[in-house]
Amino acid sequence: MADNFPELLDTRGLRFAIDDGFSWVVANYGDTLERLLAPLLKLLGAMEAFLQWLPWYVTIAGIALLTYSASRNLRMTGSAIVMLFFIGAVGLWNDAMATVALMLAATVVAVVVGIPLGIVMARSDRLRSIALPLLNIMQTLPIFVYLIPFVMLFGPGKIPAILATVFFAIPPVIRLTDLGIRQVDGEVVEAIVAFGATPSQKLVKVQIPLALPTIMAGINQTTMMALSMVVIASMIGAGGLGYQVLQGIQRLEVSRGLVAGIAIVFLAVIFDRIAQSYGRRAQKHLEHGE
Repeated sequence: MADNFPELLDTRGLRFAIDDGFSWVVANYGDTLERLLAPLLKLLGAMEAFLQWLPWYVTIAGIALLTYSASRNLRMTGSAIVMLFFIGAVGLWNDAMATVALMLAATVVAVVVGIPLGIVMARSDRLRSIALPLLNIMQTLPIFVYLIPFVMLFGPGKIPAILATVFFAIPPVIRLTDLGIRQVDGEVVEAIVAFGATPSQKLVKVQIPLALPTIMAGINQTTMMALSMVVIASMIGAGGLGYQVLQGIQRLEVSRGLVAGIAIVFLAVIFDRIAQSYGRRAQKHLEHGE
């Protein structure tokens, strides 16, 4: 038998310190944090209630219209309708709407926070040198690791589920916003500055419009990562289609897990096509404008 690697560092003290630190935060600031995040929970609850209240045919018509407006493709629109009909036909409509609500809420928060952070990163090389390693770590951490601190802070439920989803899904939109702005042609930026544009005008009228296709790619990746995390978040009370997959694992029901998994894939395909189509249209509009 091979010798074990010698224990050179005793990490117990560090681990105990981290755990005690989280316990201290929970004891002293847990209620405050819950009050601060109450509006986010209300937003999620309102979105979920609205999507489940909305008649299924209205929802399908709305998503079909959104798909067609993005793609201008009847075949893509028809396939989206068929996939949504499948989700409803197998009895997973309400679970799917709960999943969509959590995904959309997490994506909105990630985009609202991530795009400004990406803009700030694009303006500071020092900040970028610090942020990129952190974003790399965030994208390579195992998904389950995100659940632990938020469950310690808030207990099982929708708040830790949406926070874990936001933290897991936010790196792409930050990175690609930074990348898109940095890739804007320097001569174009210099030209508008020469005409007397302020920094805010330079950002709003030149950098963001020219970086929009790259930013849209980041939003697309964030949306897909949010949807994948929503499934894992079912383990801490997120509900939705992920809960059906979890039930399939716990009860060893292959059919339940398979059908719910197919429904998740269909949602991912629909939203991925919508986001990609809008990104391509933004790119074509930009090229046409040039």
